[in-house]
Amino acid sequence: MAVKMRLRRMGQKKAPFYRIVVADSRSPRDGKFIAEIGTYDPTREPSVIKFDEEAAKKWLATGAQPTETVGKLLKIAGIQ
Repeated sequence: MAVKMRLRRMGQKKAPFYRIVVADSRSPRDGKFIAEIGTYDPTREPSVIKFDEEAAKKWLATGAQPTETVGKLLKIAGIQ
């Protein structure tokens, strides 16, 4: 089972809010997930990024692959 760290879209139309989740790569974008490890709100100025650092580091250590966008957010937050 390939595990990915990716964004799950929430919020209303034209007002996105994302939860950063760990999910099986075969599950749909907003479908079933294993764990929620943070949030990302791009609508605020500046953008708000929150991570559970311990959980993120644990999942990275166990082999979860972040998507390109989540990888950038991890670098901004200083985790990766």
